[in-house]
Amino acid sequence: MKEKSKPKYGDRWFYTFIKPLLIFLIYLLYPPKVKGLENIPKKGPVVLAGNHTKWVDPEMICAVVKKRQVHFLAKQELFHGWAHIVTWGMGAIPVNRKIHDHGALDHAIDALKSGLMIGIFPEGTINRTEDVIMPFKIGAVKMTQEADATLVPFAITGEYKIFRGGEIIEFLKPIKVGEDLEKANQELMDVVSKKLIEGGRTHGSIRKSDRV
Repeated sequence: MKEKSKPKYGDRWFYTFIKPLLIFLIYLLYPPKVKGLENIPKKGPVVLAGNHTKWVDPEMICAVVKKRQVHFLAKQELFHGWAHIVTWGMGAIPVNRKIHDHGALDHAIDALKSGLMIGIFPEGTINRTEDVIMPFKIGAVKMTQEADATLVPFAITGEYKIFRGGEIIEFLKPIKVGEDLEKANQELMDVVSKKLIEGGRTHGSIRKSDRV
């Protein structure tokens, strides 16, 4: 039986077309403060991994990383109906969140080995808890190791305020991923959570000092 070919996640005409519009809308509606863009390599395989606060986070990351395309791992539900046109066009990779989706991980590793950039929220979903950060899944560091990529953590702090901004996206110094994936995953989680605490936020408007 012929093996099913894997989808390609290279540059798409739709992404080239929509990126200027995305940048315009993001900076109009939620003008962000961006730090640490110099920590993102200009070429080669890169994994961007950080906390997830709002549905608009992926669009925000894609908009502020202007010079490279970011291929986010996205829940497979977004590949159905009209939304799939945008999701597919943006070069996203579908993930079945109901299982340990090894296929999605393989596709992400293939994309990285082609020199592309992957965006991922290791928490797996938006953090609606009162914790600083939810436990990170191992996928981000695993794909980094498998593809010999650069792992760049990011932290989203502040508040999304329409037309006023308030959110801060900071890209931190790359993390070296060795043989010990658990150790690397904990380091990734620690550096992101530390930056969140420094920014005075846990999730949304809930601060660590406000907890009962």
